[in-house]
Amino acid sequence: MDKYKNLENIIDKNKIRYNESMKKHTTIRIGGNVKCMVLPTKISDIIDTIKFAKENNIKYYIIGNGSDLVVCDEDLDAIIIKIANGYDKIEVKSNVIEAYAGAMMPKVSQIAKKNNLEGFEFACGIPGTIGGGIRMNAGAYGSEISNIVSEITYLDKNCNICTISKDDAKFSYRHSIFMEQKDNVVLSAKFVLKEGNIAEIEARMNEYTEARKKKQPIEYPNAGSTFKRPTGYFVGKLVQDAGLRGYTVGNMQVSEKHTGFIINKGNATCKEVKQIIKDIQERVYEKFGVLLETEIEFIGGEKNEDNS
Repeated sequence: MDKYKNLENIIDKNKIRYNESMKKHTTIRIGGNVKCMVLPTKISDIIDTIKFAKENNIKYYIIGNGSDLVVCDEDLDAIIIKIANGYDKIEVKSNVIEAYAGAMMPKVSQIAKKNNLEGFEFACGIPGTIGGGIRMNAGAYGSEISNIVSEITYLDKNCNICTISKDDAKFSYRHSIFMEQKDNVVLSAKFVLKEGNIAEIEARMNEYTEARKKKQPIEYPNAGSTFKRPTGYFVGKLVQDAGLRGYTVGNMQVSEKHTGFIINKGNATCKEVKQIIKDIQERVYEKFGVLLETEIEFIGGEKNEDNS
């Protein structure tokens, strides 16, 4: 623990937590403890922590709200840099919104609405941060973040602050350049929206919110959509037609409400998540010849050994 305590020499100790349970920091509520967690409020906190980790040969991971994340059951001898509350400034100038990486997408959506700006409605129910949304090109209801973003500011692998345009971000379905260059850290993004009618914007958001409540198992801890959508197919239908509705491994279950989700029925483990995913992939491939690719990401254990 001494090697982590030295971090207090460069980061305000009020922004540091030790032996923090990762169950509290993922929407699926799974994971062991991490030796050290940093909750940055400014860019220098992020830069200084990354440099500290590298200089001391400590593994580090960047996370946001943990909405598409599963952490290993074993304790992590690492630093988690959680870019969320505290690093979540949002500014509106005319029809452009600039949001820090830790800002929650539903909050940005609400601020857009209040300013009569349309285009961000699709994100009103996505329980992730702007940083995570940019990284995976989050989307819903026929739209995605790449449709409205104009530029992104990030840290490169040498902790230099850089800015790229949307065209250089290599956006595609649930993908961006930040999934390829994992050492790069999204800091903020600018979004160009259209002037709209607040009543119409609110009506769309209410419609999306009701649809989410009706169709998705938000009453249980989950990590969002389990798999990426294969071309020409719907994941939920593939899983259902493979006879897996309600399929259970330990405390993990294929949702009976929406078979594109797996849910934590109580005290599930990362091992159970990996097993149920493997079982679904094998069954769907055997029956339909379609290989499902996970949208969920993993931290720790043998699944993910790189900084991310």
